[in-house]
Amino acid sequence: TIRTAHERFEQAYEPAEVGGDRDAYLITAPVRLAMDVFKDQARFRLVGHVRTTLELACGRCLEPFVWPVEMAFDLQYQPRADDEAETEREIGEGDFSAAFYEHEMIDLHQLIGEQLHLSLPMKPLCSDGCRGLCAQCGANLNRGTCECRNEWDDPRLAALRALKRES
Repeated sequence: TIRTAHERFEQAYEPAEVGGDRDAYLITAPVRLAMDVFKDQARFRLVGHVRTTLELACGRCLEPFVWPVEMAFDLQYQPRADDEAETEREIGEGDFSAAFYEHEMIDLHQLIGEQLHLSLPMKPLCSDGCRGLCAQCGANLNRGTCECRNEWDDPRLAALRALKRES
């Protein structure tokens, strides 16, 4: 419960407490949430950061790798009006940075989950030079080469190849 106009909030959560999105990432270190909470009547402004370490799967070789997260945020929370969910209205510029809370509670686990998702790269790569997997046998090309033939003969050109061999 926030009773003053400004309060400092710091909390560490174990990975199991936060949960996360097992399809996108695995939380491997405690999640540290630190923020200043500014209260203006029923509106709140949360300014702070989330810090943890995630394990992601590389988009090329599928190997797991560590992704450190230090995500800053500046969010506005306002109470959700009971009739607001039912009515249509035009979205204003301030609506993109505003979130809503209900029953006098802000869900910090949801805030953490959103920040972790926002920190994810579009295409997670274990390194810029990742060579990925062989398209034929599936071998990890970062560990070595495979014996697969990487040339492809277009079957539509078989007749031309036959003419070339004849001449």
